[in-house]
Amino acid sequence: MNSSLTKSRIFALLALGILLYFFVIPAVFTHDVVELKKEGKTDNISTLSTKVWDYYAKGQYVSPTVPKDVAGHLKKLIDEDMEVGVVTAPIWYVALEAPNYPKETFPNGIPVYYHFDGFSGDVFEMETINHFIGMDPMDRGAPYLRLLAPYALVFVAVIFVLFILYSSPLLNLLMLIPVALPFIFIGFYSYWLYWFGHHMHEWGAFKIKPFTPTVFGDGKVAQFTTHSYPSLGFWLLVAISILSLLAIVSRKKALKAQN
Repeated sequence: MNSSLTKSRIFALLALGILLYFFVIPAVFTHDVVELKKEGKTDNISTLSTKVWDYYAKGQYVSPTVPKDVAGHLKKLIDEDMEVGVVTAPIWYVALEAPNYPKETFPNGIPVYYHFDGFSGDVFEMETINHFIGMDPMDRGAPYLRLLAPYALVFVAVIFVLFILYSSPLLNLLMLIPVALPFIFIGFYSYWLYWFGHHMHEWGAFKIKPFTPTVFGDGKVAQFTTHSYPSLGFWLLVAISILSLLAIVSRKKALKAQN
């Protein structure tokens, strides 16, 4: 077998493994957990969804307001009416430091983690701060992206499977989608930051001029210090992107050698 063809399949298989484990599986099996919690329909959350959520919640950020014996257990969080977030790999995070959130309680500020399919972290606290300056709730941002994320991720996984099994110029072209994943996220993230900062409401207790929140790095909003940086999921997307690019290059070499 052509060595370049073997390499292309190995690269694609590695990328597929990362995509499935950190994104597709948790997104698909827990896609309705947060909404059912908000709607008070927690009885409709399946046992499988609960087990998958509990498994992936381990190792993710836990708010200091959540009791240790409750953290990472979906049913306990629901029983205590605590905040529930999505459990796919967090791609980006924003943290706010404010005088009314003491360092001893919130040593890293108020963090919110952004995922393809939703949010996690201290979302309620962040929403309180956003309301204070007249900013819309985060749910207003990228609603269709969050809704379609599980299906889109499955579609990308199917591309990898077809690429591993078959050789085709069309599949080489479709593989550019996983290559572009980090850039797709940054594009959506930057746009919605701009949108939120330029659609402020008069009912905010603190009036500020339209602005674009910091996409990367540290910034200042009114009396709050902001931090915006990539999280684990972003670097996983970068790995998927690089592996996909290597798979495409290796596949082209294999097809060239065959011709």
